[in-house]
Amino acid sequence: MNVITETHFNLPNVTNFYKGKVRDVYTIADRWMVMVATDRISAFDVVLPRAIPYKGQVLNQIASQFLDLTADICPNWKIAVPDPMVTVGHRCEPFAVEMIIRGYLTGSSWRSYKAGARSICGVPIPEGMREHQRFEHPIITPTTKAAEGHDEDISKEEIIRRGSVSAEDYAVLEDYTYRLFQRGTEIAQKHGLILVDTKYEFGKKDGKIYLIDEIHTPDSSRYFYAEGYEERFKAGEPQRQLSKEFVREWLMENGFQGKEGQKVPEMTDEVVQHISDRYIELYEQITGQKFQRELSCDLLHRVERNLSDFVVSLK
Repeated sequence: MNVITETHFNLPNVTNFYKGKVRDVYTIADRWMVMVATDRISAFDVVLPRAIPYKGQVLNQIASQFLDLTADICPNWKIAVPDPMVTVGHRCEPFAVEMIIRGYLTGSSWRSYKAGARSICGVPIPEGMREHQRFEHPIITPTTKAAEGHDEDISKEEIIRRGSVSAEDYAVLEDYTYRLFQRGTEIAQKHGLILVDTKYEFGKKDGKIYLIDEIHTPDSSRYFYAEGYEERFKAGEPQRQLSKEFVREWLMENGFQGKEGQKVPEMTDEVVQHISDRYIELYEQITGQKFQRELSCDLLHRVERNLSDFVVSLK
């Protein structure tokens, strides 16, 4: 399968390189960031052993569209998309927190609630709630941003107390997070979807706060199909989801949750193809557009050529 699992591009003026869980990030002249969305896939903070065809293209193109659709709410890092798998933008100093916002009690928040937790990141959760139930108002449940290993839940008060983010800056991040989520919710509704939860990352450049990284992708967000939501909720049935949760569920069904001593189940060609098909389905539902497969006999060469040509033009 033609996938990109890692890159070693020879780009001009590279001053730093960082390999994340699923992205390879090049810093150019300490001024710009080149983010390559590889086809690696992670779950439970573990990079899985096989890459997924078209996953990088799906994530990069969804994020690019939503950055454009929310640029009136807050500045973002994007400058250009020189290849379907690459975004180039401003280099910002990232805040050491991820702003997670939840509209519904589901996923990890439901698992914590079912285990007895009645507070997430210092935010109280009412008694008597059920799985997939809508919160009266969306709640922000931030996490630390770990360079390696697991991110950890943290309260707003602790973030400010540690000095990770100033009280003044946190107020801006909070405002942007609520407004971005509202915009994402409105766009999702137009496509017959419910934006359930998502995360945003922010950084600072020249004293100005920017939205950075991806936004509203299936890796960073969870969607439900709006049609049938109420009926399923009332009946206590699972919701039809558009997110990476189906990957986590497959792993859990096969005895893997990223814990020590556990082994990732075998990813057969059929499993890999199924995940790829689901990502393409996600793209088409979230954007309302037909996915155009960018075919290439040498994917790495195409991306490096497109990227090199663009980087040379940066001034």
